[in-house]
Amino acid sequence: MIRLGVNVDHVATVRQARRANEPNPVAAAVLATLGGADGITVHLREDRRHIQDRDVFVLRETVTTRLNLEMATYEEMLQIALKVKPDEATLVPEKRQELTTEGGLDVVANEAAVRGAIDRLKAAGVHVSLFIDPDAAQVAASAKYGADAIEFQTASYSEARGEAAVAKELDKLRAATAQAVGLGLHVHMGHGLNYWNVQAVVRIPGVEELNIGHSIVSRAVLVGMERAVREMKLAMTEHYPNPKRA
Repeated sequence: MIRLGVNVDHVATVRQARRANEPNPVAAAVLATLGGADGITVHLREDRRHIQDRDVFVLRETVTTRLNLEMATYEEMLQIALKVKPDEATLVPEKRQELTTEGGLDVVANEAAVRGAIDRLKAAGVHVSLFIDPDAAQVAASAKYGADAIEFQTASYSEARGEAAVAKELDKLRAATAQAVGLGLHVHMGHGLNYWNVQAVVRIPGVEELNIGHSIVSRAVLVGMERAVREMKLAMTEHYPNPKRA
């Protein structure tokens, strides 16, 4: 069974809308775990738009599965990660003006920063993943720099419309996954995945983990976090009533 990492960033988004104490992303992480989550993911952004520093430290003390910290390669974030020591750090691109992460990290163009971050995090015992596009050059560079894993951004697949466009994006993901596995990298995927488009992704040989946030949190608003996670775990099998994509 492919692992499911649940991203609870947008629980914190609701909280920060009022600068209040609730809803608490730590409580959401506990409920997600009870629902079957195999790990918890959070993105500590430079502008602190949702997850706050305290959340990360408390999660480190309470998450009983795996804690994955998404972060840019900024020195400030590296210092926090080296203190928190998550089970995994996923290096991602970040722009203040974006609504959410746009595309993968260009590890080829940012070799020095990426190599430096990988070396420092791995020296502290942190497993390192790189959030990248399903591109051969990016995969090769990730392996060369010493990453443990890569997470392919699936936004291009998730946003594709029409059978031909969807098939093209899936072919890219399959080819990139085969390349990564051949280079000894663990393969994760995430971004824009939901209850209706996830099945095609879990069928790709070599995929070990999905990280999903917005769709699960959106569902949790209506049915509760435990049920939302259980339903996503079911959607990742062949037994979910998954309608045909448009």
